[in-house]
Amino acid sequence: MAKDPGRIDQLLSKGVEEVIDEAHLRAALAAQKKLRIKFGIDPTSPDLHLGHAVALRKLRDFQDAGHTIVLIVGDFTGRIGDPSGRTEARKPLEPKQIKENMKHYLEQAGKILNVKKAEVAFNSQWFDNEGIEEFVKLASATSFQQILRRADFKKRIDEGLDITFLELLYPLFQGYDSVKIKADLEVGGTDQKFNLLMGRRIQRHFGQPEQDIMTFPLLEGLDGVKKMSKSVGNYIGLDDKPEDMFGKIMSLPDALIKKYFVLCTDVDESELKEIQKEENPKIQKERLGFEIVKLYHGEAAAREAKENFEKLFSKKEIPADIPELKLKKGENAVIDIVVATGIKSRSEARRLIEQGGFDVDGRNEKDPQAAISVKGGETLKIGKKKFFRVKV
Repeated sequence: MAKDPGRIDQLLSKGVEEVIDEAHLRAALAAQKKLRIKFGIDPTSPDLHLGHAVALRKLRDFQDAGHTIVLIVGDFTGRIGDPSGRTEARKPLEPKQIKENMKHYLEQAGKILNVKKAEVAFNSQWFDNEGIEEFVKLASATSFQQILRRADFKKRIDEGLDITFLELLYPLFQGYDSVKIKADLEVGGTDQKFNLLMGRRIQRHFGQPEQDIMTFPLLEGLDGVKKMSKSVGNYIGLDDKPEDMFGKIMSLPDALIKKYFVLCTDVDESELKEIQKEENPKIQKERLGFEIVKLYHGEAAAREAKENFEKLFSKKEIPADIPELKLKKGENAVIDIVVATGIKSRSEARRLIEQGGFDVDGRNEKDPQAAISVKGGETLKIGKKKFFRVKV
């Protein structure tokens, strides 16, 4: 367990937005108390991306310091859908879909955490088996007004949008998970703050010490605006191939370089200051891409991905004079982009994309319906030899 003040400072500050109660948590770490640290996962998608990795990397730091990580798989709460940050009700997941999504979830988390040393609990274990009496105790832990104070609910009410009763119950269910596993600390994104605080309230109601909470900044995706999400199409997946991962990072808006270094790499503060002295953002992003690919695929693969990118773009293997392709600014579906290049039919365009024949700034995309954020200036490769420069 961490006792060194410098190590404790790093645990409580690097990549962290807020800690409640920081003084209490710092004292527990200084006293070398072995903490039970909770992280909830609702398997809404089968894939993990760098946005998920922000919390997982901090959990790894705590795990390396000797603490117990408890992963709560929301196979019950996933049937409801977390309303955090939502402007409309999330579509509930069917048990079959949840099971399918979970197949590769823990395997991907294992790229960061030592899953074998973590505790993994499915919250259906208690919610499917405990009766109405326990539910009544849980429901009496807070008030209707308290739940409606959360910002996203207030926004929906002001806009005349419905809030389902199940959504109102979701924070209580998440808080009850903390009771069942006796959490000392729960971590999550800033959009989870209400739910994490509710965990403290529910624990107090059931006579347990209140967990501390730690929140992390939300990681914007490749568009530089929206939270990283597979549904938006602005994500970098943990299972992405090295060359795709590197290419995506090279397309990142310059304003996000520092944030990605802090949240997504092991580069320390002093080294980051040296990197920032480089005035060319392209060189900074090459280093960022190398560091991130190295974490998930190893140093050799990172070096090869960097060399391949340089070969394609820096060594002028793209023709000097390539035609312009006019596209609307903002999100464009891959299949619409390919059709706009002159492909005769959508079925032909779909086959070409699914066979790996579409690249944007060196990043391959095989999903015809994926959304590409277009700002102008992107280099497209269609098939083996056709290149286009995007103009908006």
